[in-house]
Amino acid sequence: MDFEDTAEEKAFREEARTWLEANVPTADELAGMDGMQRAKFWQKRKADAGWACIRWPKEYGGRDATAIENVILGQEEAKVDAPETGVFGIGQGMAAPTMMTWATEEQKQRFVPRLATGEDVWCQLFSEPAGGSDLAALRTKADRDGDDWVVNGQKIWTSGAHYSDWAILVVRTDPDVAKHKGLSYFFLDMNSPGIEVKPIRQISGEANFNEVYFTDVRIPDSQRLGDVGQGWQVALTTLMNERASIGAGGGGTKFGTVKELAESVQIDGRPAIEDSHVRAKLATWYVEEAGLKYTIYRTLSALSKGAVPGPENSIGKYVAGKKTQDMASFAIDLLEQEGIIRDRDQDARFSTLFQDTYMSIPGLRIAGGTDEIMANIIAERVLGLPQEPRMDKGIPFTEVPTGAN
Repeated sequence: MDFEDTAEEKAFREEARTWLEANVPTADELAGMDGMQRAKFWQKRKADAGWACIRWPKEYGGRDATAIENVILGQEEAKVDAPETGVFGIGQGMAAPTMMTWATEEQKQRFVPRLATGEDVWCQLFSEPAGGSDLAALRTKADRDGDDWVVNGQKIWTSGAHYSDWAILVVRTDPDVAKHKGLSYFFLDMNSPGIEVKPIRQISGEANFNEVYFTDVRIPDSQRLGDVGQGWQVALTTLMNERASIGAGGGGTKFGTVKELAESVQIDGRPAIEDSHVRAKLATWYVEEAGLKYTIYRTLSALSKGAVPGPENSIGKYVAGKKTQDMASFAIDLLEQEGIIRDRDQDARFSTLFQDTYMSIPGLRIAGGTDEIMANIIAERVLGLPQEPRMDKGIPFTEVPTGAN
């Protein structure tokens, strides 16, 4: 593992830092804008200067940068007070790689550059109420009608559907074959007739997820990615990129913040950090966070040398979610009655960071594959352990046992 930049990486880091410091929007420039407007303003400025989606080919809005250069840019952007651009995460991190792998050249030229500039926002229509973590168990169907497909069904947990322009969608086009073989993959305009979006109020008070209903929604066959029945293979491209982005991500409660809290509150008249139980908890989280950090460093070293990283992102997602939730829960306990405060108008310590994290992190532990799914992937595909028995393997979807059988 090499912790130092090469000469080329050092020069790129300095170039990125200089541009960011000179171009990050000022408060005056952002005055009067809402979160979406600020995100689009910053994304467009980066795109115009060649600093958006830099790993992408130049013809699609990038600059043909290396993977490690993309990481360096992300590291440097995190150091400046730039607008949050998470609304583009699904489009840039999941839809774009899928489009670049499976779409026609005409479709790539039309849609991918608009993802780089932030002109379009995309969502991901995968999960369904009856499917749980099993994407291949989806029941939303599409029937062929001439040059169109007619879609009926329901999706759920769709982040950003209420403000998205476009979406990627997996549906069942053949129920008479094994469940993985009867799927097809499309992209569609979220303003299409027959689409109804209903926000889901979360325990955090936010409404970032949605239910999406389809009633005779027509999608042109030209907006299909991959062959009919090849939807599972296309979806794997999306899922691979989704899990990589979640596993490499961060945010929420960090070890240093919990340690700072333990130093500032008391247990039985003494600083909490002097309590042996508190210190044991902190030691465990320090080790876990260090392990995650050095796992990411191994990934960065592999990227820097042009290698393809191994399963680090799957492991990172699996470990980070539980660690973060445990730390937030423990911090709330340390705050005692103050731990129930979540009104930002009150003088809540750490601006309700722990409360927000505790109530939002379960969603991250589900997104991109639950903890159980990730553990199975690591066990079966990384460690080579035997697969779990599957009652539905190889049989037509219409014969798969359900709760009604």
